[in-house]
Amino acid sequence: MAAGKSTAAARGAWILFEDEASQSLRPPRARTWGRVGVTPVVSVRGRGSGWASMAGMACFKPGKRSRFLYSFRVHRGRKGEPKAFTWQDYRDLILRAHRQLSGPVALVWDNLRAHLMPQMQALAAANADWPTVFQLPSYAPHLNPQEGIWSLVKRAIGNLAAADLDQLAQAVKRNLKKIQYRPPPGRRVPRRRRPEPGPPTAIRPTSRNQLQ
Repeated sequence: MAAGKSTAAARGAWILFEDEASQSLRPPRARTWGRVGVTPVVSVRGRGSGWASMAGMACFKPGKRSRFLYSFRVHRGRKGEPKAFTWQDYRDLILRAHRQLSGPVALVWDNLRAHLMPQMQALAAANADWPTVFQLPSYAPHLNPQEGIWSLVKRAIGNLAAADLDQLAQAVKRNLKKIQYRPPPGRRVPRRRRPEPGPPTAIRPTSRNQLQ
C-alpha cells in the first residue's frame, strides 16, 4: 500500500478503493432492545432467488473531500440474467469515477475474476496516462476501507423485515445515498466544548491578625 500512496502523490491522483457486496431478503444480524432473558425474534421472508448487488469506490485525495461512488443492481433470478457485476459494469464505474473526479486515479481492488479479465487489462493499457491499478493480496479485507462502508449499510438494514425484493432495494439505495451525501467531518456541527480552566491563582498566606 505504501507504493500506491507514493504513486498517487507523485501523479496527483485520487486513490480509489473498490469492493463489492450483496444482500438478500434474509437480513444481517443486528442488535436491538428486548426484555431480560427473552431473545427478540422477528420472522422474515428469507426465501427467494433475488438479491441486491453493490459495487462501490471510496475515493481519497489529500486536501480534497472524500467521495463515495457506487453502482447498484437488483438480481431477480430470471433466466439469462447475470448473477453478478460484469467487467463492463466495472469499466463503466471506473470511467465514471475518472470523469467525476477530473484527474488521474490509482485503483486498488482485490483479485476478483472480473477484475482480471483481459478487457480490463486492455483498458488500463490503452489509458496509461490516468489509471494505475494495484491488486490487494488475497484475504485482506482489513486493507480496504470500502469494507467499512458495507458494514454501515448492512447495520442500517439489520432490523428491516423486507416484504419483497423491491422494499429491500429501496432501503439499500436509501442508505447508500445517505452515505454518499453525508457532510464531511469539517462541516459537521461541532460539539460544545467546556471552557478550559485558567492558570491557577496564587494564594497569599495570611496571618491570624489579618483574619481578626
